[in-house]
Amino acid sequence: MSLVLGLDIGTTSTIGILIRLPGEVVGLASRPVTLSSPHGGWAEEDPEQWWQNVCAITRELLSLPGVAARDIKAVGVTGMLPAVVLLDSAGKLIRPSIQQSDGRCGAEVEALRREVNEAAFTQRAGNGVNQQLVAAKLRWIERHEPENFARIATVFGSYDFINWRLTGIRAAEQNWALEAGFVDLGTGEIANDLVALAHVPLSVVPPKTLSHAILGAVAPEAAEATGLVAGTPVIGGGADHVASALGAGIVEPGDVLLKFGGSVDVLVATDRAVPDPRLYLDYHLVPGLYMPNGCMATGGSALNWFVAQFAGGAKTEAEARGISVHQRLDELADMVPAGADGVQILPYFLGEKTPIHDPDIRGLVSGLSLSHGLGHLWRALLEAYGYAILHHVEVLRDMGLAPRRYLASDGGAASRVWMQIVADILQAPVERLTRHPGSCLGVAWTAAVGIGLAYDWLGVTRFAGRGETISPDPANARIYQAGYSTYRDLYRRIDGR
Repeated sequence: MSLVLGLDIGTTSTIGILIRLPGEVVGLASRPVTLSSPHGGWAEEDPEQWWQNVCAITRELLSLPGVAARDIKAVGVTGMLPAVVLLDSAGKLIRPSIQQSDGRCGAEVEALRREVNEAAFTQRAGNGVNQQLVAAKLRWIERHEPENFARIATVFGSYDFINWRLTGIRAAEQNWALEAGFVDLGTGEIANDLVALAHVPLSVVPPKTLSHAILGAVAPEAAEATGLVAGTPVIGGGADHVASALGAGIVEPGDVLLKFGGSVDVLVATDRAVPDPRLYLDYHLVPGLYMPNGCMATGGSALNWFVAQFAGGAKTEAEARGISVHQRLDELADMVPAGADGVQILPYFLGEKTPIHDPDIRGLVSGLSLSHGLGHLWRALLEAYGYAILHHVEVLRDMGLAPRRYLASDGGAASRVWMQIVADILQAPVERLTRHPGSCLGVAWTAAVGIGLAYDWLGVTRFAGRGETISPDPANARIYQAGYSTYRDLYRRIDGR
């Protein structure tokens, strides 16, 4: 029996999947991840928690009936990017990771903008000068934590760290390196002068690896910790949002995946590189394709924060009825008309990434009165992310990448109320994916291709079925047109432009 293990190092949870080709999910397991925000705009995690989760998840999956470690023929790891993980010369973690949603380095971003020609940088590096760049984050460490900066021997990403723990090999997967701002798009290589913008030597950035290439093999120490067989191949891996898009079958130009995870992502497949400072550019996991995309700083993470802070009563009601608190909040939101009776939210709780790239902006609630209740706030929050998606769609159209169809995946897509809101705001059908476990599936299939167990990239669609297509309600079009105009105007008024 041939199985493949896929691991997703996500912002809110670590997830593992075992698949059996051609199209069976053998098992899924997950563990929560603690996101820390010790100061406004900060987002940090403990990479050791990711590794402990991987060890626990792998052993749980190996305990399934009929599963043996020798049956696992390859491992693929995906994760959020570009998280910044730092090791010293002895291989010790220097500090908690700085997450991709972290917004602390606004001053460093502005300094970079003064030093480089931003238009030329974007065309060369594929991405604009923004808070996503690893150079900005490393400069922040240099300025505020000089003792940590002096110890840096390796900088790489979330799934690169797990790959290192599995194999003992330090490598930077191609999309981490690209979004970090270190890759010359023309040559495809990590460029010394781009790395120098981070004030570190080229030697601290590991060699770049392709997503489907075999990076190495499970080392004996990792085998003992995880239960895997030493020598099991491990591939380079991939960015979580790109892996999720592959798992959804997003390979045709104009196909768009709306990914409702810890953050909300908007991804489109294309056969050409289209650098634009408003969005990110990634390599597709399918060689020869690209994936321009937007990634918001928050999404499910903000919804979970709202639940923890304000939904105690709804949680009690939900528990009494045997439903989730999110389902109860959706019920309340569904009783509120489109537009939330004038309540609007800007969901910039950790600053915002695409398409405005403003690490200093903060969340805002507008139009709130004593006549509003919990349902209004929840609906306004769901609508806020719908408006943010429309903002991204406008940018894609401006880039000549007009969407032709929308698919929705990940945890938030299970909310019919939220998906109806998104369809109404876009005034376009939204097709929900069923049985799509997310990024772990895409990277597991990439591992299968990488070792030659599979040859057809679209074979991954056997695992994720097509679900309900939610059609837009034309009666809400005008309401949401006005709401979107207000949404954009609120930011302009706060930003002063």
